[in-house]
Amino acid sequence: MTVHHPAPAMLRAAGTALILDVSGPGLPAVLHWGADPGDLGDTDQLLLGLRPSWPVASVDAPVRLRLIPQQVDGWVGRPGLAGHREGVPPHLRLTLTEPVSLAGQAGEGGRLTVRARDEAAALSVTTHIEMDPFGVVRLRHEITNEGPDGFTLDTVACLLPVGDQASEVLDFTGRWARERSPQRRPLAHGLTARESRRGRTGHDATGLFLVGEPGFGFRHGQVWAAHAGWSGNHVHYAELLPEHRPVLGAGELLAPGEIRLTPGGTYRTPWAYFTWSGEGMDGLSDRLHQHLRARESHPRTPRPVMLNTWEAVYFDHRLDRLTELAERAARVGVERFVLDDGWFTGRRDDSAGLGDWTVDPTVWPNGLHPLVDRVRALGMEFGLWVEPEMVNPDSDLARAHPDWILAAPGRTAPPARNQQVLDLANPEAYAHIAARLHALVDEYGITYLKWDHNRDLLESAHTGAAGVHAQTLAVYRLLDELRERHPGLEIESCSSGGARIDYGILERTDRIWASDTNDPLERQRIQRYTGLFVPPELTGSHVGAATAHTTGRTSPLPIRLATALFGHAGIEWDITACTAEELNLLAAWTALYKRLRPLLHGGRTVRVDHPDPAAWLHGVVADDRRHAVFALFQLASSTASVAPRIRISGLAPELTYTVTVCQEFQAASAHPSATVPWLVEGSVRVPGAVLAGVGLAAPLLDPEQCLVLELTTE
Repeated sequence: MTVHHPAPAMLRAAGTALILDVSGPGLPAVLHWGADPGDLGDTDQLLLGLRPSWPVASVDAPVRLRLIPQQVDGWVGRPGLAGHREGVPPHLRLTLTEPVSLAGQAGEGGRLTVRARDEAAALSVTTHIEMDPFGVVRLRHEITNEGPDGFTLDTVACLLPVGDQASEVLDFTGRWARERSPQRRPLAHGLTARESRRGRTGHDATGLFLVGEPGFGFRHGQVWAAHAGWSGNHVHYAELLPEHRPVLGAGELLAPGEIRLTPGGTYRTPWAYFTWSGEGMDGLSDRLHQHLRARESHPRTPRPVMLNTWEAVYFDHRLDRLTELAERAARVGVERFVLDDGWFTGRRDDSAGLGDWTVDPTVWPNGLHPLVDRVRALGMEFGLWVEPEMVNPDSDLARAHPDWILAAPGRTAPPARNQQVLDLANPEAYAHIAARLHALVDEYGITYLKWDHNRDLLESAHTGAAGVHAQTLAVYRLLDELRERHPGLEIESCSSGGARIDYGILERTDRIWASDTNDPLERQRIQRYTGLFVPPELTGSHVGAATAHTTGRTSPLPIRLATALFGHAGIEWDITACTAEELNLLAAWTALYKRLRPLLHGGRTVRVDHPDPAAWLHGVVADDRRHAVFALFQLASSTASVAPRIRISGLAPELTYTVTVCQEFQAASAHPSATVPWLVEGSVRVPGAVLAGVGLAAPLLDPEQCLVLELTTE
């Protein structure tokens, strides 16, 4: 007799599909996540065909991966949900309480809600799964304690299986001024995990955790990726068991006792994001960029050229000096002037003043008004640096309220950068900081806050328990409140550079600072991999001084300009000391950035798998593929005496492109072998198919030189 089952639930969009067996009575099992297979045919036959065999020497049934894997199904890997009642684990056996509901337009993604409970364990779970029109899946769980006593939650993760083809792992690590350094290795049996207990996302956070087919690259191979959209402690992992194909997981990393659910209490996980591509890492990147750009909160106005004062003046705040800097900035085309650290009471270095968010009257006897008024008269917006989550022990706030510091009772957390963390989950501390920020924005009409966060959270405790979860939610609430109270206010997420870049903070901010280094060679690597999951218009990238503040390396101006072009561009340099030639180049660069801004911040990022490991080729192609800009960056000397051809991907093969050199970035002294005939002419017209498959002759560049090309069609 044929047994008929409910048809699988299927979310599909943009060539990707997520298929679940919702026949019950247990939680849905994930049948497939990856390439859209098209028509499923007879679904009973499909379910029959996909049912795996019994594993050897294990449970007497196939091991199926449910949305929350349970040991009752034979799952012996990392638990999807774990906790206890006074030390007794529930051994979950979740069953559906209602049919799975599916909403949305066919072929455009959709939303799926799953409700289940375990009556004996007195726990219920609601799972929300969404797929957007670009194929990005996001998933979260809500855990509710239905028992008469408390339930301590140890872990909850969101996970999906990947294809059997996945055999390599790519993730990222780093440190201050060296964020997102790639590390690649085989996917082996067991758990491959990246955990962060820093209380913030972390300089070493992977950002995107990838598994893929052998040898996958930017433009080829199947790749699956996960991202935890959370700004506190978190985990990403891949797990391969002998009984099951690989899985990807992500979620908040909970400290012991951090989440204790009272009767009726609910814990909601952060969103975890999952993306598949059949066209390499650029395919992932394209989906994620489109996902972020489709948000209601995504910036809709052109991203203004910025000047940030930090590396120009540091703590030397003098009205005459800053006014001269503002006037020079306006002359070269800057649109937003941001006053960095050093403006508030007692802040002559980084040892004092954090928490005392009032303008220092000894430095600014008339407040910031003279500078703000001059900046606005010059046609620029005014922005201000703040670090509201931190406090210096040497501050009026810390002396008045030592109980507001986030630390274990009776202990002081180890200092970092001469500062401690303010417990914003404390209602009084929260109200005090919120009031000061509102007052600053109101008094000066501030349209932009550079929001910094300069240390890890160590030994953090709130009301005697682990405090990272509560602190993160309080910061989110404060950011949400500021944006609601001050429509049009933009906020940058800076965390001693790139230590807090995640989709949780990006729900509430308009820009991230990818790194504290403006060294263009370091920035090339950092921006290349940050850009896998953050689009260029959200990634701050500045032209710094010739000698980098962080590395001491001296780099020519063209590569510094070209590197900053491919982001939300700005300047962080004392341009009052610039030569006339440097100022002219800066003015030409800002004009080019403004002209190319719609392309740079709305097109598709392309990273070419270039044959010379000493050079990187990348660019942006418009959605209609009629306009593009690409740059070849020589990061080190090449072993070749003739450079490999420039093959440009992502173009329309049937269109003919005029390729023109952007003169703003031409090196003052190229290698004698750099001259090629088409460059001497200044442009060349070539079909897109030829550019992708055959390529153009390239110059042999010396290290730290670059070639920027604009491609247009008639």
